Amino acid sequence: MDDIDRGLLALLQEDATRTYAELGKEVGLSAGAAHERVRKLRATGVIRRTTVDIDPVAVDLDVLAFVTVDSVAWMGDSAPFFAAIPEIQEAHVIAGTASILLKVRTGSTAAMQDVLRRVHAITGVSSTQATMVLETFFERPIPTGDTST
Repeated sequence: MDDIDRGLLALLQEDATRTYAELGKEVGLSAGAAHERVRKLRATGVIRRTTVDIDPVAVDLDVLAFVTVDSVAWMGDSAPFFAAIPEIQEAHVIAGTASILLKVRTGSTAAMQDVLRRVHAITGVSSTQATMVLETFFERPIPTGDTST
């Protein structure tokens, strides 16, 4: 991946609806060359998907919590169980005192409590700890510049 690819990625993260002509103009390529670069970024898995960034409050999902999950056994094979709970937006195996870190979004604290009940029902889960988010200052896209320096 070179600086042109990084430039394309940055532009697409800002607005994935840009035309290939617009993308090409911004990075110094023709529309066809920009299209080919983006196609290769998709084919190699650098671009995993194209999506829309929805304001969670606008769709009544304004309760956000990060939940740590403690377990009595290795939870690395439990991804399908967490994925079956649609309110869980992210699930990560972590190192430390907990086994799993979840990002959960619901429309109410009662709905959050229901999610925690369903998480507790997963075999191997011994306890959870939810940290409720009161305000989000910002969320960043994946950096596309050279971060090795």
